[in-house]
Amino acid sequence: MQQQIQQTTTLALFCKVVDNYGDIGICWRFARQLAHEHGIAVNLWVDDLVSFKRLCPDVRTDRVAQIVDGIDVTHWRDQNGVFAPQEIADIVIEFFGCDIPPGYIARMAQRDTRPLWFNFEGLSAEEWVEGCHTLPSPHPSYSLTKYFFFPGFTNKTGGLMVERDLRHQRQQFLQDPAQVATFLSGLGVTNTEQDNLKISLFCYPHAPLTSLFTTWKTGNTAITCLVPEGVAREAVEQFLGQTATLGAHATHGALTLRVIPFLPQPDYDRLLWACDLNFVRGEDSFVRAQWANKPFIWHIYPQDENLHHIKLKAFLLRYTAKTAHLSRLALIWNDAESANNEWDEISRTLLDELPEITQMCTEWEQEMLKNGNFSTNLLKFAATLA
Repeated sequence: MQQQIQQTTTLALFCKVVDNYGDIGICWRFARQLAHEHGIAVNLWVDDLVSFKRLCPDVRTDRVAQIVDGIDVTHWRDQNGVFAPQEIADIVIEFFGCDIPPGYIARMAQRDTRPLWFNFEGLSAEEWVEGCHTLPSPHPSYSLTKYFFFPGFTNKTGGLMVERDLRHQRQQFLQDPAQVATFLSGLGVTNTEQDNLKISLFCYPHAPLTSLFTTWKTGNTAITCLVPEGVAREAVEQFLGQTATLGAHATHGALTLRVIPFLPQPDYDRLLWACDLNFVRGEDSFVRAQWANKPFIWHIYPQDENLHHIKLKAFLLRYTAKTAHLSRLALIWNDAESANNEWDEISRTLLDELPEITQMCTEWEQEMLKNGNFSTNLLKFAATLA
């Protein structure tokens, strides 16, 4: 049955962009993996082509329908529409509970063979996720059942998304110093800057960057911080003393800050691999940082009533058991705890502990690989329903 699903299935993936790049970033990786590794005909519906284009420059923002990297992409402009039976996919996936068009659902219910319907849920380390993973939800009006499918960090969830050859690509890249140097040079990073401790910085504007920059520039470790254009613009410009345009850079004390291009996904992976420490945000770059096998600090997407702090602490409880400084800095970075004048000590101790934390990252990666790959796990579950 699984073989049949892999070779003959069409799949519609609906994505509404809430966090500027995380939502479409996840869905685009998911769509590519389904198409390229499993041979599934994917139609990606997305409401924000401008954000999509920053991650995938081949996207045309003026097209209602287009093919990108072998995947049908449809600009999801509204909830209206009348759909023909042949337009309904065999598997329908809504990302993070987005409401797909009512007309599409109605036509799903009219198919002789009902589509398999999934809600691709958000990633969380909270314990309740295991109990909700794969739960059915019958539609109140139609003879349709939707199943909740959760990514996660245990074998009682769908696991994390990872391409089949990603680790091999990473090893090939890192084992070739000339390739790494060429990549960084292409971003404008000088030879001197490459010799420094390299940190990538991707965060939300409310991050406590002034404190972080002050700690780094007054420290004893020479640091090159690489910030994608448009990220945390106000704090970056305050440090630079100029407009944070592409290529802008400045050195104050031990810290050199450089504005680099906003990278397509494959190059962003290389950036994470090439750096010694990565600050990431949202969900997509958060997962990619884990597959980079490098220390990272997560800036979680903020929620009302600080509900995101619960989610953050649940992850840190699993991930940072062996290093209190990494956990403490992550909590301060997300305003989940007060710095209490400890910022300098914690940040500098963290830099000293990077070799030990890198080893912890390797052990974590091995644990995550045991849970299988999210895309494959979803298809295996779909096969049990078909």
